[in-house]
Amino acid sequence: MTASAPRSAYLHIPFCHRRCFYCDFAVVPLGDRADADGGSGSGSIETYLAQLRAEIHLSPPAPPLATVYVGGGTPSLLRPDQLAALLQQLRGRFGFQDGAEITLEMDPATFERRDLHALVDAGVTRVSLGGQSFDDVRLAALGRRHRRKDLLEACHWLQECLQAGGLQSWSLDLIRNLPDQGDQEWEGQLEQAVVLQAPHLSIYDLSLEPGTVFAWREKRGELAIPEEDAAADRIAFTTRRLRRAGYCRYEISNFARPGHASRHNRVYWSGAGWWAFGLGATSAPWGERMARPRTREAYASWLKEQGQKLDSSLIRGSAESLPLDDRLLVGLRCHEGVNLWELAGRCGWNERRCSRDLPALEARWQPFLASGMMERYGRRWRLSDPEGMAVSNQVLVEVVEWWELLPDPVAPSASF
Repeated sequence: MTASAPRSAYLHIPFCHRRCFYCDFAVVPLGDRADADGGSGSGSIETYLAQLRAEIHLSPPAPPLATVYVGGGTPSLLRPDQLAALLQQLRGRFGFQDGAEITLEMDPATFERRDLHALVDAGVTRVSLGGQSFDDVRLAALGRRHRRKDLLEACHWLQECLQAGGLQSWSLDLIRNLPDQGDQEWEGQLEQAVVLQAPHLSIYDLSLEPGTVFAWREKRGELAIPEEDAAADRIAFTTRRLRRAGYCRYEISNFARPGHASRHNRVYWSGAGWWAFGLGATSAPWGERMARPRTREAYASWLKEQGQKLDSSLIRGSAESLPLDDRLLVGLRCHEGVNLWELAGRCGWNERRCSRDLPALEARWQPFLASGMMERYGRRWRLSDPEGMAVSNQVLVEVVEWWELLPDPVAPSASF
């Protein structure tokens, strides 16, 4: 089945003051004194923004965008006029639908109230705030630059802006299951988020990625990571507490009050296509994923090559939708789960292929169904909440192993 035209775009701003100890993203640390307004790193930022605009200009014609997400790094290092110029470039190339969701990731230590209003004037409708913790000791241990005071101020400004009609929504990021984190500490963090009335919460469990400071410290035995059972209990508590506070868990890591779910992130989880621009960014407009280089030098060289010949993944041609395994892995993260047979058909599987290969996956899921970790409604499967979502990787591993054993995973639409 041919992929539908993408209506979402991701822009990557790699610059930040410092690399956090858990971060493995494609970022360019500029130092704590970095400032886009003529300060340290401003020349690097201007050069990169010119490259980003050049990449956008190379894109083939496409329908107007419904969602835009500006991530990083720390995009709020940009001046509001720089962000406005970037969004205008994107609008000029694609156009924006009426009511488009324009999200900007922001760091609490990089803006004041007046900056927020200027960013709204530039077109931002939603903010994703990287808080991570309300505890100063924790923030220092994570390598974060901001402190509790900065975070509380930022949350109050965002809520004021939302209530005044400047923003459509805002979200707060928190990290759970940190080293030596007990139940009482986490419950206190969660209560603080509820009191601040954040309309959306993204709650991530600490992940030790290769090459990070935390991975190095863990290898040396310096990090006391919570045991799996304790971590799962904390995840279940999070769901129950936020449910009482009026939040719906619509995806494994995301909780929203009514009307505040992220439209942009739902694009990824639904398997739809998206554009992406910038250092390290991954696009999949027509079903084929393509990751850009992760260093500035390699990205600049790649951009020159694109000026001569655009990457085939960016051209519609005979592109196909994302393969079934990808769509299962992202679909199972969502509250609604997946209609297994319908999804396979949308990915090009004919009835004979479905009858041959899908029962094997359903058999792998039966133990999870029996234990209450999965639920089934006809041909729709989903993770139970909170039990199944707390141990989702066990279910997702079964998808990967099943896919690897298929006789022809790369050409599911072949006839038999």
